[in-house]
Amino acid sequence: MAKNITGLGRGLGALIDTENISTSGSSSISEVEMHLVFANPNQPRTYFDEDALSELAASIRELGVISPITLRKNDDGTYLIIAGERRFRASKQVGLKTIPAYVKTAADEQVMEMALIENIQREDLNAIEIALTFYRLMEEYKLTQERLSERVGKKRATIANYLRLLRLPAEIQMGIKDKKIDMGHARAILGLNDPAVQLHLYESIIQNDYTVRKVEELVRLFLETGSLDTKPKSGGGNPVTKLKEFDELQTQLSNVFGTKVQFLCNSDGKGKISIPFASDEELARIMELFDKI
Repeated sequence: MAKNITGLGRGLGALIDTENISTSGSSSISEVEMHLVFANPNQPRTYFDEDALSELAASIRELGVISPITLRKNDDGTYLIIAGERRFRASKQVGLKTIPAYVKTAADEQVMEMALIENIQREDLNAIEIALTFYRLMEEYKLTQERLSERVGKKRATIANYLRLLRLPAEIQMGIKDKKIDMGHARAILGLNDPAVQLHLYESIIQNDYTVRKVEELVRLFLETGSLDTKPKSGGGNPVTKLKEFDELQTQLSNVFGTKVQFLCNSDGKGKISIPFASDEELARIMELFDKI
């Protein structure tokens, strides 16, 4: 059960002001037993760096939890984390029995919003996690971009730019999450409509460490010439980098397999052909076609 704090334990009293620590209405600070606290399944952040967690755990071991986490109390007496899952995880590593927390009264919608805003303010989320949370808020609570803009304090154009990232192929979205490219690269890639070309450009960015400005130049080049190759060509050009020349073959293979076949090629002529499938049954059908071929 939660106990109102009279002393914050191991060094905290000397580190933060404990005067007027309670807030009126729907929020107060309490010491909450760790076994009653549960992570939010709708937490916007999906990745936690283990090294950073270990460092935070070492700090908590020495100084305690300086900044309380934020919880919502459930009807059954347990608590749902709104913000502070990193601190909670690190505290579990240390073996703390209780954790200081703001306990708030909040609806499900408010829980997601508060978690999103807290993480954005701390810059803890990557662009795809932010985009997915914006999307979920809009879908689950029937919010327009304008209304969401008001609720989370972001410009409508900013929200629209994040949501556009979800149109990119999954491989590129993972690259954003893994910080292989940043949002500037991704926004430039969105200037291309063909997923195969987007993936080709993405791989070129990774291989060549292109700047955002360089990517923007390549996108303009492709829109003008149908090629991502900036080098002069001889003998009719390099067919690998002239991606438009693959359109006919890509269409034919897509028709054969009944799914959108994708090409990934680099300037050295290396690449792969990707044949996506949506179910076990579709995979079996594709394998049968391979057997016939």
